[in-house]
Amino acid sequence: MKISHSSFVQRSSSRHLMILSILFITLFIPKLYAQAEQKNDQKTDQQLIDVKRAISKQKTSIKQVDSQRKKLTQQLKSDDLAIANIAKALNKTQQQLHTNQERIQSLKLQQQQINKEKKQQELILAKQLRAAYSTGHHDYLKLIFNQQNPAKVQRTVTYYQYLNDARIKEITHYQKTIAKLTDVVIEQQEQQQQFQQLKSKQEQQKLAFEKNKKQRNKTIVALKKKLLNSKQKLAKLENEEQSLVAALARIAKLSKQTVNLNGLSALKRKLSWPVKGRINRSFGSRKQGYLKWKGVLLAAPIGKQVKTIHNGTVLFADWLKGYGLVTIIDHGKGYMSLYGHNQALLKSVGDRVEIGEPIALVGQSGGQSKPALYFEIRHNGQAVNPKLWCR
Repeated sequence: MKISHSSFVQRSSSRHLMILSILFITLFIPKLYAQAEQKNDQKTDQQLIDVKRAISKQKTSIKQVDSQRKKLTQQLKSDDLAIANIAKALNKTQQQLHTNQERIQSLKLQQQQINKEKKQQELILAKQLRAAYSTGHHDYLKLIFNQQNPAKVQRTVTYYQYLNDARIKEITHYQKTIAKLTDVVIEQQEQQQQFQQLKSKQEQQKLAFEKNKKQRNKTIVALKKKLLNSKQKLAKLENEEQSLVAALARIAKLSKQTVNLNGLSALKRKLSWPVKGRINRSFGSRKQGYLKWKGVLLAAPIGKQVKTIHNGTVLFADWLKGYGLVTIIDHGKGYMSLYGHNQALLKSVGDRVEIGEPIALVGQSGGQSKPALYFEIRHNGQAVNPKLWCR
């Protein structure tokens, strides 16, 4: 069988094309794959570098935020302490004003009573003078030398002596009354002057208080701008709670030295709350993540007196991160009560306090946006529900 020339050429061309295709696949496709893989590797490496850069940048940002928050927290402590000092001084001034006003009122009553006595004495003296006048214009020496009726003279002289003694006595009494009245008037003037000085001092303290309050508000606003995510908030609260636990552990050693305290075990549902107010946060309710409230948060007006729930000894009185100005009182037998977010502390470490005695003033220290009292009761270091003790 003969093969045509054209058919031969076609077959030869097909064979060459196949060979060229095989050569192309063998020689060039691997290079293309290698180039593609190289590009993908380069892209992956670049992505990895970008991710590392982003992580590094985020870490740097977090460190900066943490550093700024630490500085702002320290500033908040300074602001709270400045407000506490002024609030404590202002509270003392108000008490002095109250005492001063009571003294002024007492002096006014004394003045009224002395004036009443003075008028009565003046009436008596007037009667005595009228009685002396009504006996006639007798010359004392003339009566003595008149020997016509010695008995009558003796009676008249005795009567004159009686009237004179009575008059001298009333005059002396009257002079003492006038002196007493003068002393009362002088003291009243001094008290009024002191009152004006105290009022002026109070106004200056109020201005200083408002100035520090504005500074504190700026600090809180700055802190709020450093927003935290849920995880960071949880870490912050964990850190604050650890600080509290550490403080309680330190003072637990001191509580063992306290004597003559019988604890709170026999006083369930018999104690009064440290302040009267609505419970904004209940014991055991969720705080953040797995953390729960170890005490209660009581809403109360700023500056209201915080009173100790029972007799005890002050073991801690200072600023604590997350809780502001805190007072901790040992009641004996492992029982302690804690009072936080105060505006000012009225007692110092080592002071003995009696049930119902003022120990602090309600505030919003520690970064609180509204005035409230944080209150805990602990037994052997463990937080217990305050509702079981207070009614």
